[in-house]
Amino acid sequence: MDGLTPSRRRLLAGALAGGIGAAAGCLGTGSDGDADDGDGAELRLSLSRVDGTLRDRYVRDPDDPPEGWDGSALDAALAGESYTTQGRKPFFAAPDDPAYVLDEGTYRELGSVVVDEVRETYPVLRLFETDGDVESAVDGSKDGSLPEADQRAVRIAYFAARARGDEGGYPVGLVQRGGYAYRTDPARDDSALLDDDGPDRVSYRDTAYRVEIERERFHEAVYRPAATAVAERPERMEAILRARFVGPRIERGDLSAEARRIVEQADMEEYAETHPYSDAYVELLRAMDARPYIDGNVRKDAGASETEEEMIRYGEEYYERYLRVVDGADD
Repeated sequence: MDGLTPSRRRLLAGALAGGIGAAAGCLGTGSDGDADDGDGAELRLSLSRVDGTLRDRYVRDPDDPPEGWDGSALDAALAGESYTTQGRKPFFAAPDDPAYVLDEGTYRELGSVVVDEVRETYPVLRLFETDGDVESAVDGSKDGSLPEADQRAVRIAYFAARARGDEGGYPVGLVQRGGYAYRTDPARDDSALLDDDGPDRVSYRDTAYRVEIERERFHEAVYRPAATAVAERPERMEAILRARFVGPRIERGDLSAEARRIVEQADMEEYAETHPYSDAYVELLRAMDARPYIDGNVRKDAGASETEEEMIRYGEEYYERYLRVVDGADD
């Protein structure tokens, strides 16, 4: 499966730091675009080898689907039976992030189509911070007395309440309408907060909140799952995945010895140079189709406000390629 290590992902999660100006063909640290004197911005490259084949990474066994997939939808799609899901895609698949399974020797791409729209009314829990005593509120944490459905609702509504105070973001897709929507019958049936005589205050993370519940109308898409046969042979499936997910292809023999040395270092840790770059670095950047980092206004043209990630093929192996620009003064 995925050969990326968590430590590598954390290392490369930093965004572009400091003000970085660039003129065509050079990186500068000042807004006037003066040439870099060697103490300013660096272009850093890191490579993470992807273990195994792309099939190992992207193709799932129907008997071991990812958590969150609708198992009944998968069974129905593979059997060609009629089935629909409401309000959520059955496999979380999108055109740029498809899902695949190997079913009895046939590789299938999973997806869904919208076949209808329905209107539903759901209770929505919102929390509002209050100055009341925390001890007198019902404990909404997992150690409290509320049912599990309400514990989940409080946890998600808490993120929305926190975001109103500009203290942090919230998980998109879980928070809805500024709170938590009780969409399923089991969640509604098990809830204590939804009872007419339910608690009007809860506590979470040492803060007391006023409970507000409103019944609101939602318009939801109805999805029909689909499983399209795309390949019978592993080699054909690998080619399909390469075409979809892999960018530049680089042959080792096409690079100079010095450019190959840079690849080896970037694979082990991280490689960085300050502009003007060495001939070998420029050679490698061109081979990876990272030309905006060489020739243009890096901040504007290369989209370097955050780490850029792309999968490449080097020789017979796949790599996740990360490029980022950082201010040398930050290290």
